Amino acid sequence: FDTPKVFIFDKKGGSIYHDVKVMRKQMPIDINAGEINSINLGEIKGEDPIGQLVIPPNSFHKDNGEIYEGTVKASVTFIDPRNITTAAAAPGDLNFVDDEGDMLPLRTYGMFSVDFRDETNKEVPGAGAVQVLLDTQHVKMQEHIPKMKLWSLNPDTGVWEEESDFYATQTTGGHGRSKREERTFLIGNMETRERRLFNLDVPENRRCYVKVRAYMSDKFLPTEQLEGVVISLINLEPKPGYSSNPRAWGRFDSVITGPNGACLPAFCDAQRPDAYTAYVTAMMGGEELEAAPSSPKMNPNIIGVSQPYLDKIDYQRSDHEDPALKKTAFRINLAKPNQNNLDETNGPIYPYQNLFACENAPIDANHFRFFRVEKDKYEYNVVPFEENDLTTWTGDYLSWWPNPQEFRACFIKVKIQGQKEVMIRSRNLGGTHRETKAKLYGIRDIRSTRDMREANTSAACVEFKCSGMLFDQAEVDRSLISVLPQGNCRRINTNSLLQEYLIKHPPVAQNNESHAFTMLAPVDPLGHNYGIYTVTDQNPRVAKEIAIGRCFDGTSDGFSREMKSDSGVALTFSCPERKINRESLFQRLQTNPGQTLSQMARDMR
Repeated sequence: FDTPKVFIFDKKGGSIYHDVKVMRKQMPIDINAGEINSINLGEIKGEDPIGQLVIPPNSFHKDNGEIYEGTVKASVTFIDPRNITTAAAAPGDLNFVDDEGDMLPLRTYGMFSVDFRDETNKEVPGAGAVQVLLDTQHVKMQEHIPKMKLWSLNPDTGVWEEESDFYATQTTGGHGRSKREERTFLIGNMETRERRLFNLDVPENRRCYVKVRAYMSDKFLPTEQLEGVVISLINLEPKPGYSSNPRAWGRFDSVITGPNGACLPAFCDAQRPDAYTAYVTAMMGGEELEAAPSSPKMNPNIIGVSQPYLDKIDYQRSDHEDPALKKTAFRINLAKPNQNNLDETNGPIYPYQNLFACENAPIDANHFRFFRVEKDKYEYNVVPFEENDLTTWTGDYLSWWPNPQEFRACFIKVKIQGQKEVMIRSRNLGGTHRETKAKLYGIRDIRSTRDMREANTSAACVEFKCSGMLFDQAEVDRSLISVLPQGNCRRINTNSLLQEYLIKHPPVAQNNESHAFTMLAPVDPLGHNYGIYTVTDQNPRVAKEIAIGRCFDGTSDGFSREMKSDSGVALTFSCPERKINRESLFQRLQTNPGQTLSQMARDMR
């Protein structure tokens, strides 16, 4: 499906992760260019189509202007708003520029693209005077019917442009074996003069802003706000009689959080709190953040919205009724705040004219919350790649896997002496290649696994970026790897064979910090004697699983899922728990100066 896509970026600069989804192109059907043809828009099982394209006879033309006669392969791909999963495939913001030059929002009833080809698969120049029919039974807000227009997306500006108005007509029709009945259709005209995305939309003036913040943890500390998080809001139209069961989406917006969160545009209504609802998600670097919980009971201090406005909004996290569902979204009623009600003047929903108040709201003002969950494992690649879908591989100097035909996985075994398991990070930069030097390949976090046979000991198999040829197969890069345990840790031992190898294969990375370890990764596939585990396979997941199994076992040819912390170790860190002491350093120097100074000297060694 050839379509434009509009992306948002951080105004301050930097990298933003976007998970790009597009609709699969609809399989073409054969139509006779000399006859009238109708093509349905929308294929939801058990539902009538939203509308139709009606193509008059002799509408197609050759390059020289003559009428084209024969078979046309017609493909019409429709983004159906009745299916919420299609929202992510929307091309971007639904906006248009009015006569006064202001950018205003649209509410969609469906988008479609057309592709017409002849029997040799050559594109047939556009069909003129094509009619677009919209079944008004799918327009649940009656006030939208007289405002409906046909729009097309300008691929150069990413802004929607008006194509035509609609006029109403009545016709008799039915669906399948259903009883024939009179229906009202809106009819608009279009001309497929170039390949564009078309849209059945209504300008909407009932607008608000929704305040959302993202945090490092579920403590929601003001100092732990996250910037660069992509917050997405999907406007939903409620199903009649069932406000909690959305029927269709009408708009899709994304905003990137700054130092004071994000304000997302949305449709809202002052008369009916559930006239519009919203579905909100947050993503950072490809990782979905969790929303504040709504069960087992509503807690305004956790959700971030005070009562009684919270009840009016009817906040529900995606797992509210089924704990088995994901926790990464929330749904709310978009009740426009009543400015005469003091409880509704402090966020989290702001009238459209109060954008400044939303953007500059203090941290203690009402807002919705997402937070990052610390998991046992985290992987980030600068160049995104789904390891279970090899077609997502991209040829780039910063690709974690430089060769799509041969995947080489590398791990280093790290031992931890301490009562608790520790998160260990590998930070992977380009080391010696002129295109990648000092540039980030990716990050790996893993929590150490306790050794069940040895007290106060755990170990971790930490993935790192292998050295070797990059995707152009022209020059080797010795990846610069930093291994960093998180917490009160100090490196107490380095494998002597690994240290000797690194010295004999310069350049040698500086290792002045006792809380970390840095190396230019070895090009050779070292083994368990060095604490390095390297496996190559045609499947990246298989390569990683084999390497991890060998690392756990501490051998170059074995396999285990039980951590053996005393075998095949590269690095050892001591990570004692910090002692809780109510006395400050100054107080301890006053009460027991000799012991305090001795302890300070031991800690500095």
